[in-house]
Amino acid sequence: MTRQESLRSVWRIITMARKETLQIVRDPSSILIAFVLPLLLLFMFGFGISLDANTVRIGVVVEDARPDARSLAQSFQASRYFDVTLAFDRRAVEEELVAGRLRGIVVIPSDFTERLRRQNPSAVQIITDGSQPNTAQFVANYARGVYAVWQDKYLRDEGRNPPPSIESQPRFWFNAELTSRYNLVPGSTAVVMTIIGTLLTALVIAREWERGTMEAVLATPISRIELLLSKIAPYFALGMGSLILCAVAAVFIFGVPFRGSVFALGVVAAAFLLPALGQGLLISAVTKNQFVASQLALFTGFLPATLLSGFVFEISSMPELIRVITMFIPARYFVTSLQTLFLAGDTWILLLPAIRNMVAVGVLFLTLTYFATPKRID
Repeated sequence: MTRQESLRSVWRIITMARKETLQIVRDPSSILIAFVLPLLLLFMFGFGISLDANTVRIGVVVEDARPDARSLAQSFQASRYFDVTLAFDRRAVEEELVAGRLRGIVVIPSDFTERLRRQNPSAVQIITDGSQPNTAQFVANYARGVYAVWQDKYLRDEGRNPPPSIESQPRFWFNAELTSRYNLVPGSTAVVMTIIGTLLTALVIAREWERGTMEAVLATPISRIELLLSKIAPYFALGMGSLILCAVAAVFIFGVPFRGSVFALGVVAAAFLLPALGQGLLISAVTKNQFVASQLALFTGFLPATLLSGFVFEISSMPELIRVITMFIPARYFVTSLQTLFLAGDTWILLLPAIRNMVAVGVLFLTLTYFATPKRID
């Protein structure tokens, strides 16, 4: 290709990209999806969803009316992890547990004081709602912890040495407070970028076919590569703008620490937009219908990004077949990359393999789109 032909090619791409940009600006739905929907999703995931069980409602049944039993009940009431409903008969709280208004019941039995003073293990019964396994485990573990701390203090007040135990000093890296929002907000950013990259571009070529303007485009001397580049460029810029909006909201509204660099964030986002845009263009080129394209984009883009990316559910706990499928979902690598950048920093030993995999999937999608885009009207 001569220099003059190269300049003509670049000019055709710029002209078509300008046309697509004007179409985006004039389309309120594109602006809504690109700038309003991201904030709504971030607020929903950041404030509406939490995996932290900070305050769980439980019932404490005190069948022993003596001071030691009441002291233990007060320890449960003083815990910041429990919202305690006090009762003196377990039948008063069993219906609350069955109805789901309580997540557990701690029963201090009638012989609690006698067993305590005989230096025998004092049986405290813990009943939990197994319909929510994670919460049930949380209630059981923290109830044991409250009892262990109270028993240790009781023995020391009595002048007795508590039984020897292993003293642990846990240390959590990157998220010392174990705040689920610090994982959910970067993960929701990946979901937002998937919607913008896949859903918006899925409507591009399909809209051209529906409006009949694709015939005019195919009548021009523009090539398939020039057509695809002119379609990708405006939505790539739109996606990067949405990323900036999400990152600013994550740091200044949700308080998520950002320990990486802006450069690394831009590289990772660009690598992710490549498969996201390619997937959207492939869908639109195959379906040629906006409604079908939008439904297919949600089914193949949004749902896998939410359920199979590790955003909410751990990939390691999924069946082996599903774990293999997740290897072809770009959002899987983008979620881990964003969480690494926000919480750990520029850990390139983790970022580079993720970037490589996202680019590989993107090249695959764009190659398929190239062959799915016709050169002339059939």
